[in-house]
Amino acid sequence: MTLRPMGFTLMLMLAAVSIVVAAPADDGYVEGYAAAILKHEFALAAPSLRVQQGVITIDAADLAGVDQAAVLAQLSRIPGVARVEVRPVGAPPLAVESPPVAQTAPPAAQPPKVPPDQQLGFLPGGVIFKPLIADPRWPHFSAAWQHYFGDPQLKDAAAVSFGESFAIYRTKLGPTYWEIGLQAGVFSIFDLNAPSFDLVNADYMVGLPLSFRYEDFSSQLRVLHSSSHLGDEFLLRTRTNRINLSYQKIDLKVSYEFRELLRVYAGGGWLWGQDPSTLDPWSIQYGLELTSPWPARPARWRPIAAVDVQNQQENNWSSDVSARAGIEIDGVLLTRKLQFLLEYFNGHSPNGQFYKDRVQYFGLGAHFHF
Repeated sequence: MTLRPMGFTLMLMLAAVSIVVAAPADDGYVEGYAAAILKHEFALAAPSLRVQQGVITIDAADLAGVDQAAVLAQLSRIPGVARVEVRPVGAPPLAVESPPVAQTAPPAAQPPKVPPDQQLGFLPGGVIFKPLIADPRWPHFSAAWQHYFGDPQLKDAAAVSFGESFAIYRTKLGPTYWEIGLQAGVFSIFDLNAPSFDLVNADYMVGLPLSFRYEDFSSQLRVLHSSSHLGDEFLLRTRTNRINLSYQKIDLKVSYEFRELLRVYAGGGWLWGQDPSTLDPWSIQYGLELTSPWPARPARWRPIAAVDVQNQQENNWSSDVSARAGIEIDGVLLTRKLQFLLEYFNGHSPNGQFYKDRVQYFGLGAHFHF
């Protein structure tokens, strides 16, 4: 199996072109988003809610009996919001712009738009446990160039992944959200220095996650299967001794977000049904993610950085460190996120049967999250 130069270039172009088709959030979208937050998070109906040019205004009388600071913090996080203003009791009503003379009837009222991660029922939008930015094996769409240092088999590689996390069913119990979903992904490495860009390795995974969220705390319990496969051209060219690596795994992760600035997470996992059978089962994982508060909204892009650390019992608990930093763009194709990231990895290879090999690489990638 090979990856031709034109095909690889096309994937990078498709990832980048999504910026061009992105559309900024308008006032109607922001108003619906804000109304949904007030209803679902604070059990409020706010007739005075208005949005003009990204500025949310709401009468103080509509916020009686709730924590105004918490309301303002939630509304300020909405993509496209410039600021939130609370009008004092007794202030005159806002002037409503008259429709153009040629307009004979006002537009039909639109129902409030519920944010994707607050929709309920079967096949809701979004997910309540956010992707781990620096995890080398978190399923999503990506294409990256990687340069390896001192590796006997690879110098320059193309790392391509296809996959995503989907919510199958979500419900709300009191203030908490619960969700069962599906994860699937393929993670492939191609040798860019080989004559036909040989496929070196492809890892396949499928998992069933059960996720939980309460305000800024979230967790995910996941059962998954993973298997690894070497590329034919690479196998014939190098005569590598193939290992039929496969296993089932159960893992648990907990995460806490400090506003929109810092996220920390930690967890552990255990293997069973592993091949080779001598593969030690235990592992731990932890990390943090930083999101810059600048530029202020309504700007849709911002710098981000993340570090993910994994320790495997099989490798004597040595640390495998993955670090990524770059730019994240919100609202691509309405609700997606596009990231352009510099990448660094130092530790045991995440690529299938090479799990015993220590590698170090630097890279540049485009990552697309639904």
